[in-house]
Amino acid sequence: METAAGPALPWVPVSVGDSRLLAKAWFGDTEYKVLLSDLTNVWEEEMSRDSIQSRAQELNKRLRAPVQAFFAHLRSVAVPCLSGQSDDQSTSSYFSLEPHSSHLTVKVKSELAGVPFYWEFRCTPAPVEVVSRQLVRPLLAVTLVLQRQVGELATLLARKDAEIQDYKENGAILSRGRLQTEPFEEETYQKNFITQTLPQMGVLQDCLEFNSGLQELYVAVSTARNSEKRKRSAEHDSASTDNFSFVPERTTPDQDHSSLPKDMRPGSNQNDLQQPLGEAQEADTEQTVPLIPAAASANRLPLRPKKKKVVGLFR
Repeated sequence: METAAGPALPWVPVSVGDSRLLAKAWFGDTEYKVLLSDLTNVWEEEMSRDSIQSRAQELNKRLRAPVQAFFAHLRSVAVPCLSGQSDDQSTSSYFSLEPHSSHLTVKVKSELAGVPFYWEFRCTPAPVEVVSRQLVRPLLAVTLVLQRQVGELATLLARKDAEIQDYKENGAILSRGRLQTEPFEEETYQKNFITQTLPQMGVLQDCLEFNSGLQELYVAVSTARNSEKRKRSAEHDSASTDNFSFVPERTTPDQDHSSLPKDMRPGSNQNDLQQPLGEAQEADTEQTVPLIPAAASANRLPLRPKKKKVVGLFR
């Protein structure tokens, strides 16, 4: 579970009443995230401060304590159970499981300052994306890591066999015959493991055993995956920044007045807008035509001359 509080958390086998589940839980100061699975379904619940306070008032009518107080109590009761640290007897006395068709409810009963305190984890089915991110992809990565580990161990055994053979060729004698072993052959070992050892392990049935070694490996793989994801995200952001170029906003003709003469710029002479009535009338009869720039006049079409009447011989 990726949280800002610390590293990734492992799945742990827990007992809730008479049921065995895999749990993954994180508790903050006034918030929590819980994931539960029976290998058939995966449920989740995420609660914030306001939601926790509302549910606490719903389940405990006489509760008047601040959120931090009763949440600290809830955390002290729930964390040992959901992290697999409590025994079955204490778990069954505090927790009970109620499966429903659409959700899973884990009820908690305890005492807070001598008063009964009730709580319910109302978990709903987790989306496929959450199941893939929290369970499927990390376990596939763990499988690949274990396969790589087996390959390296096989290589190490082959080197040990070569070392032992060198000792024998140079006259070394094994003092205790019971310690003698046959040279390691990887293909033979894998075949015997699949045909002889695997059927006795019971892994073909649903197994909720997630021992400490697997938990440690799960955390290591998840941490490495999160680090690689952050690295790729940082590289992507850096590439996006490098490719970004600022394009200045093009000034429209209406906005660019620097090329016009001063007397033609808007607002160049505010007093012109407040002409007396007499001057306005004179402007009707005698208008001043502003000079047109040479570039603009060159682009204008020449005026057509007026046609003269031809005077013929006969009028």
